[in-house]
Amino acid sequence: MMKDVHKSGEPDGGPLERDAGGRLYDPRVRAAMTAFTREGDTLALEAAAAARSAFHAVERLRAHGSEGRGLSAGALDVLVRLGAAEGGLTVGELARAGGVSSRNVTGLVDTLEREGLARRGADPRDRRAVLVTATPDGLAWLDSFRVPTERAMAAVFQGFSAVELAELRHLCLRLVENQRRVEAYLAAGRAGEGEGAE
Repeated sequence: MMKDVHKSGEPDGGPLERDAGGRLYDPRVRAAMTAFTREGDTLALEAAAAARSAFHAVERLRAHGSEGRGLSAGALDVLVRLGAAEGGLTVGELARAGGVSSRNVTGLVDTLEREGLARRGADPRDRRAVLVTATPDGLAWLDSFRVPTERAMAAVFQGFSAVELAELRHLCLRLVENQRRVEAYLAAGRAGEGEGAE
């Protein structure tokens, strides 16, 4: 049942259908979510599955553009940020920009260093800090990746108006905001439990 949740659209999944309002949905996901939920309202679950499927669709196209280089989405995100940052960024700055932990960024920078796409060095603003910069090979990799990426994104978003793309971006970032609120709430609850245990 859950394998159906992760695939949608042709050629990887089954065909999509339209609801009474003309909006696309995946009938296999709807059937799986209907069997899963007791409330009968599957819309949020279907939306989550659709967001996941859309993410995977974009990632598959991004991977085609990386020409077998094997960079993960996280490593690519770090490299893009380094390519745009004059003078480099600290691991902390990269972590805040990407909304991930410094530990996660350290692993991604390790990968980029092994590939010769980034390097660590002393931060002239703070001797205790390490500055990460894109290497010339990293900048060249980004240049060669730019055109295939632009083509892939044009293909995957074909038929979307500028207004629709802005609305899609907005809706996705609303999900991110909600997730951050829930995460903060849960973290505060865990902190409160720890205080009560003392």
